Amino acid sequence: MKVLLVLVDGMRPDSMKNIKYAQEFANSSSYTLEASTVMPSVTLPCHMSLFHSVDPSRHGTTTNTFAPQVRQINGLCDVLSAAGKSCAFFYNWGELRDLARPSSLAFSYFASGGKLGYSEANRLVTESAIDYLSQHETDFAFLYLGEVDEKGHRYGWMSDEYLKAVEDSWALIEKITATLSDDYTVIVTADHGGHERIHGTDLPEDTVIPLFVKGNGFERGKRFEKADIKDIAPTVTKLLTVSPDSDWEGKPLI
Repeated sequence: MKVLLVLVDGMRPDSMKNIKYAQEFANSSSYTLEASTVMPSVTLPCHMSLFHSVDPSRHGTTTNTFAPQVRQINGLCDVLSAAGKSCAFFYNWGELRDLARPSSLAFSYFASGGKLGYSEANRLVTESAIDYLSQHETDFAFLYLGEVDEKGHRYGWMSDEYLKAVEDSWALIEKITATLSDDYTVIVTADHGGHERIHGTDLPEDTVIPLFVKGNGFERGKRFEKADIKDIAPTVTKLLTVSPDSDWEGKPLI
């Protein structure tokens, strides 16, 4: 069993309704369009909660500036690495470097969205993931796609430019999933949504996220009754037969 987690930054559930592959993926997954993220619904706090399965009040990062934890809670890659599992990161927003200790990663690839443009950086991180995963046995891989959030801030959530970025992100998801062997479970989600040109509030447009899990053990087309961004790390550890950290708050979805 292997797991690929794809996170599309800022992708609202209602942004995918006209994307053919997104609908096909949902029909072949267990999923929800009503999962919850944490408050504040800001990128780095949400990612920290995903990887550490606790609220921001516990991991301490409440803005897009990383705050070292006062009381250390092990993150997903730390737990997997300690159990002898291999992890790889592919990302294009530099602040995500603090999600995992470097020693917990077998491989990490970064392409700067700020310098290259997020469309190109999305392509590069996806191509790097395809290349690496085809050559190396990897238990857990994280692929971060940042263009959707960038277009939301620049043009507005649900603008034509934003929706095009969502469509392009799903084209990359389709491309990488086509290369994976059948022993992969693929999780696709977002960290938060957005409205107008912002996010971070408690409005549903900001705090409700999609969550898809496709793989053995997950019923096709089944809807999760309740799901939270903090449930993702415990789900990954259960799939990889690793015990979750005792401090984690989320529950596995399987």
